[in-house]
Parts: sequence; structure tokens; C-alpha cells
Amino acid sequence: MKRILVLGAGGSAGINFIKAIRMAKEKFYIVGTDINKYHLELPDVDKAYLVPHSKSRDYLDKINKIIEIEDIEFIHAQPDPEVYVISKKRDEIKARYFLPKHETIEICQSKMKTNLVLREKNVPVAKSQLIEDPSLIPKYYSELKDDEGKVWIRAIKGAGSKAALPAYSPEQIIHWIGYWNKKEGLSYDSFMICEFLPGEEFAFQSVWKDGELIVSQARKRIEYLFGNITPSGQTSTPSVAVTVNNKSVNEIATKAILAIDEKPNGVFCVDLKCNREGVPCITEINAGRFFTTSDFYAHLGVNMPYIYLKLGYGEEVKVEKKYDCIEEGYYWIRLPDAGPVLRKEGQFRSIEI
Repeated sequence: MKRILVLGAGGSAGINFIKAIRMAKEKFYIVGTDINKYHLELPDVDKAYLVPHSKSRDYLDKINKIIEIEDIEFIHAQPDPEVYVISKKRDEIKARYFLPKHETIEICQSKMKTNLVLREKNVPVAKSQLIEDPSLIPKYYSELKDDEGKVWIRAIKGAGSKAALPAYSPEQIIHWIGYWNKKEGLSYDSFMICEFLPGEEFAFQSVWKDGELIVSQARKRIEYLFGNITPSGQTSTPSVAVTVNNKSVNEIATKAILAIDEKPNGVFCVDLKCNREGVPCITEINAGRFFTTSDFYAHLGVNMPYIYLKLGYGEEVKVEKKYDCIEEGYYWIRLPDAGPVLRKEGQFRSIEI
């Protein structure tokens, strides 16, 4: 039985990654870690360990101690901070891992660096400016605002649409950054101003091996968890998503990944949102970890976390289709303490009167 360690196992993404692995025919011994002892009561793990924050000096020692105690063979991190540390210190990790090169992680964990690299490679992105000089905010706002006077401001690091806001004036931008400076110490150059992309939003999840795409699938985000009570109106975590087979999304996401890393390995998850012309634009790339809903496709017979693990163990994997491996129209619906449920177009039970 393979023995794996999942870091961030108490978060939604970690819990769903583990759910997908438990769905595989092959059995695994799964050890989970988290910084929250309460959240560690939620994942289906064989053993749970409380660990310090990844910024702690003894973090890596604790992880290696768990690897030794539990005879761990493979390690997977879900939260970005832990992906970063495991990637940077990969030579010190006493277990297998399946990550792209660290330079790729560095780029992808900065939305601004990602934007700049993709812009240079002619991959569609939102027009954006890093706020290095706050006196230039009125100029950037004037250049990037839409017909309604709206721009998108976001933190260059963080998940779940952290510190994102549709802003309608330079003053709103300044006050918003001031709030986050007081709350978390974020400085002006922790933010970027972007053109507002009004179109549909897509998520492209993929697994790669030595530069070859093994499997991928796109979905469209329809509703967001707690989107109705956030200033931005979204959280990047959907309460409703539906599978799509979209050639443009597939092509642009693939081009973006290869622009960042000419020989990708492991997991690459791409967020895209359409501009006014309907062109899908890359908003960010998550390298080394899965989207929160990695169990969605597993319920439809395409278990990407399991495929990723097998590749990480050096085993051969055969997948029928690299793109569009699931047909369109499957909905994944979830709310806190409710769901998830899987539905096909035409199977909804509600009746219009």
C-alpha cells in the first residue's frame, strides 16, 4: 500500500484531493497535516498531525520527522505557502514529490510576474500595472478604467480572490490598499490594477509529465461560495460549476503553461476570464496544486489526483483524451454543509411555474 502525506489536509482543497484519492481502486495510507487542529477532524486520513506554519524555522524538520515516523513515500502540498517551501527545499525532502521546477512556482505564485511573462509571449491577459508608486494610481486608473469607470484591483499573491475589488476611482483604490495595509501589512507594491474583464470565467485543470500534457478538463464557474457577501462579488471558489469543451480555453491555457515552463511537470490549474471581445484571458496559473474541486471530475471517471500520484510514482498512465475528457453539461453544486451533488443538463428537479 502506497503511503502519502498531504499538507494542508484540513482545507477544502486538501479534503477534496483526499476524497478523490479514496475513490481510486488502489488503496492508500494517507497522512494529513494542517496548522488547525479543528480542521484536521474533517479529512478522511489514517493519521493526522498538527504542524507549525510553513514560515516557521522548524517547519521542514517537522515534515521530515512525520515522513520518517510514517514511512511516507510521496508528499503533496495543497496550500500555496507549503507548495512554495516544499518546492524551494525539495532537495531536503525525504520523500518523492511531483513538482515543476522552482522557477515556475516562483512565477506562478505572483500574479504580476505571470502577467508580465505571458504578455511577452503574446498570451491573452488583462492589461495590468503593478502599483510601485502610489502617485501613479490616478494615471493607471485613467488608462485601465472601462466605460463605467471600473477597474479591478487585486493582491499579487494569495488565493480565493484575496483583496480583490472592483474599484470606481483612485480614491477607492487608495483606501482599499490602506485597509489591507492595516489588516495584514500589505504595501502598495503588493497590489496590481487591471482592466475589468466582464465575460465568462473558466478554470482549466491539467496534469503534465516531462513537457507532455497527460489529461485536462475545463469548467465554467457560474456562482461563487459567499460571492454575494464579498466586496468583489466572487471568491474564485465556485458553488456552481459546469463542464465545458471549449477549444479557445484549451488552446490559450496550454499556450500559457508552456510560456511559463517549456517542460511542465505535475499539476497546472489555469484561471481565465473573457474580455469585452470574448477572448479568454489568463488571470492566474496555480502550479503544483489542484483546484479546490479536484474531486468533481473523479466522480465522472477522470480522477486527476490519482493520475498525478501514479505519474509521481513513475508509473505509466493511459488516458484516452488529453482535452475534453468529460462531456459538457455536468454541474457540480455545493454550499457549506450541503452537497456536493452532481447533475447533468436536463436532470434538475426544480419546476418552473
